[in-house]
Amino acid sequence: MITPATAVPYIAVALVVGGVAVALSRRREYMLRWCAWAVAVPVVVAALYAGPGGAAVLAAVAGVVCAVEYGGLVGLAVPDRVVLVAVAGALPPVAWLAPPYLPRVLVAAVLVVVLVPLLGGDAAGGLRRASLGVFGVVWLLPLVGVVLLGPVVLAVFVAVSVGDIAASFAGRSLGGPSLSPLSPAKRWSGALAGAAVGLGALALLGAFTIPLAIAVAAGAPLGDLLESMVKRGAGVKDSASWLAGAGGLLDRLDSLLLTLALALLLT
Repeated sequence: MITPATAVPYIAVALVVGGVAVALSRRREYMLRWCAWAVAVPVVVAALYAGPGGAAVLAAVAGVVCAVEYGGLVGLAVPDRVVLVAVAGALPPVAWLAPPYLPRVLVAAVLVVVLVPLLGGDAAGGLRRASLGVFGVVWLLPLVGVVLLGPVVLAVFVAVSVGDIAASFAGRSLGGPSLSPLSPAKRWSGALAGAAVGLGALALLGAFTIPLAIAVAAGAPLGDLLESMVKRGAGVKDSASWLAGAGGLLDRLDSLLLTLALALLLT
């Protein structure tokens, strides 16, 4: 199986091929996304190369950013956002330093999230705040998989990334039935093409197993739809606007989150 140390040539080739493809497409959206990946991918590889500690730091930073975006997306009160950010940043280090205690820490985190509106005596909006806070914890929890899955997480990251790009290209080019009312622009043709390319990436990187294949093929499109559901409920297009051509980090990691969740459950 490929490791961060041996992944560099594969990733360099993928970035070059992707750069040529987006240049030929002449679509500004794809060009901006490629630029974002060209910066992000080396950071991810370097963090994973550093071992479990680097993976924990990477997951914690991603969790904090995603928690901030999610809090703004659904309009959480400031105390709820602070608690959620703290939880998202704490879970990956716990998964690294004290994995046996992770279930206890998770239960404690959920209790704290619920207690914030409860102790604040919010009779009107307390249930909504508690529900959204718990959902946020559960949604971002799979980031612990960056630590717990070990070296295979790099292959999962690559498979989901290239699968997302393939799904976008194929959906626009081939058209066909819509994947879900939650995201009418997504097509079954794109989902199938993305799954095929993602599974091919797993095989190329020596990480193809039935559990990981199921996680990539099902988790990536479902994760995308899950965020679409949240954004439609909030009445917004993107989780944020700071990431060029991609909205926010949560918009880029939505597919990965559910894929990691399935990978943790199945492996």
